[in-house]
Amino acid sequence: MKIAALFLLALSLMPCGVRGQSPFDGTWRIETSTKDDPNEKPLEFQVSGGMYRSRDRVLKADGKDQSVPVTGYWDTARVRIVDGHTVEIVWKKAGKPTYRETDTVSADGNTLTQVVEDTTEAQAVTFENRYRRVAPAAQDAHILSGAWQAFAHKRSANSTIIRYQCTGETFVAETPLGERLEAKLDGKFYPIEDDPGHTMVSVKLVDRYTIEQTNQRDGKVVFIVTLRVTPDGKTIHASSESKEDGSLKMWELHKQEN
Repeated sequence: MKIAALFLLALSLMPCGVRGQSPFDGTWRIETSTKDDPNEKPLEFQVSGGMYRSRDRVLKADGKDQSVPVTGYWDTARVRIVDGHTVEIVWKKAGKPTYRETDTVSADGNTLTQVVEDTTEAQAVTFENRYRRVAPAAQDAHILSGAWQAFAHKRSANSTIIRYQCTGETFVAETPLGERLEAKLDGKFYPIEDDPGHTMVSVKLVDRYTIEQTNQRDGKVVFIVTLRVTPDGKTIHASSESKEDGSLKMWELHKQEN
């Protein structure tokens, strides 16, 4: 999915003050780098015999565009083996690149650096993920093959700022990149504007400091985001559970001075 939308969704649907200004009104910044998260599932690749396999994706590694199941984010993909340590995947929608992923394995074969560029935003957003090897590549397979455990994440600064306002039962959130969400805390589904995947969001207020939101596309739940606000109102502890592969991601947001 549109990678930045996840973080907008995670921030946006927070408990609102019934009277006066909500403690969550204002500007927040997503922590740009995170370290080892043992809850993340290992990432597995198999690149051999002219084929690329990762998760449920099976693609020809011939450097040519090929049709893939259509989503709001892509309809073709191209896998190119750059050299013995690097593989590039380019996702496109209607012929226009939307995501570019470059996977580069270190000379000793034990560290993977994955750089993902999201060009669906008003400005390109870049994510860098680093992994350590936890299972070897099969014999005669490309060195990218095997299993990898994440230990560090980084994102470009232009994707970290979110401003939102909560009045009564309505919440409005927007980013400088053009994403916008207006939702009521009534359990109904509301759309994310400027999201090619047409993600819909439903919100449940668990208690004053905890929100659970359900995100769906095409009527199917894709992930559940839980937000926990610290009592001092300065930090948000967020987590996202994928309903597609069961993986769990965690991050923090910090309130900025006006």
